[in-house]
Amino acid sequence: MDIRENYSLKLYNTFGIEAKAKYFAEVSSVQDLKNILAFRRESNLPILFIGGGSNILFVNDFPGIVLKLNLKGIDILNEDEEYVYVHAQGSENWHQFVQWTLMQDFGGLENLSLIPGNVGTAPMQNIGAYGVEVKDYITEVQTLDLDTGKERTFKNEDCNFGYRESIFKNELKGQYVLVGVTFKLTKHNHVLHIDYGAIKSELEQEQVISPTIQDISAAVIRIRESKLPDPSQIGNSGSFFKNPVITDAEFDEIIKNNPDISYYKTDSGVKLAAGWLIEHAGWKGKRFGDAGVHDKQALVLVNYGNATGKEIYNLSQQIIDDVQSKFGVTLTREVNIIQ
Repeated sequence: MDIRENYSLKLYNTFGIEAKAKYFAEVSSVQDLKNILAFRRESNLPILFIGGGSNILFVNDFPGIVLKLNLKGIDILNEDEEYVYVHAQGSENWHQFVQWTLMQDFGGLENLSLIPGNVGTAPMQNIGAYGVEVKDYITEVQTLDLDTGKERTFKNEDCNFGYRESIFKNELKGQYVLVGVTFKLTKHNHVLHIDYGAIKSELEQEQVISPTIQDISAAVIRIRESKLPDPSQIGNSGSFFKNPVITDAEFDEIIKNNPDISYYKTDSGVKLAAGWLIEHAGWKGKRFGDAGVHDKQALVLVNYGNATGKEIYNLSQQIIDDVQSKFGVTLTREVNIIQ
């Protein structure tokens, strides 16, 4: 296995941030992964796994081992009249996997089209978009224990999924690497989610009266492409902040002075649109050197060229402080900060 030293990570994160790893290696099999984990235990170095590099911000160089995972493969494990169980290896590109399911006419993931990253990071973040969260379609997550190298499977109920949260991001952070995910998808009678965001209006504009799951995916792709910058053109990690959830009482106070605020009610409270808060605090389109806020979607921080991770991070902190000052709402970063 080729282990490289002082290796640049600029091409391995969608922000395009220049940072170096003390050691870097790529692994294409579970056995290679077990071998590198054994090396890591002997050296007692920190370890970081990179898939698509779409949800991380390097603020400093990484003083340990960075592993680029290349675990590929999609298999149908089982199916009955209504459902199919599909297993995808962790390094499969998420959007390409979603498109594969749609080609088979398997329903469930269409609203999650064009989300950057790989399959293995989907459960960790419990990715979601347009009223759908991936947790509702995951049955199992296959992992390796970083300390022992042993394989362990987590059932859905073991994952402690929440809004952009999971056990792998919180209680067990840094203890497991996710190597595969099993999904339960529909074969017929697909449940369509078209009432969230701009999907319904997009379908109406395209004169789609009886949408299929493929129509919904196409609508989501058009919406996302119209709002979100392409990381190959402008460095970014998609949505930088979570949509904050506040209590009904807190919402009653905010809406008095902000009657046009963007929100929707959930079982756990009122979810506000972080993009609306940032835009109405005056940050949309602002640029400070090469670090900035996207001019079409205030939820996205961007690297226009040679911004450092610290500059992006400091910008995010200024936004958090300003939104707190103006609205009394605390924003939380969705992106993983590597300090």
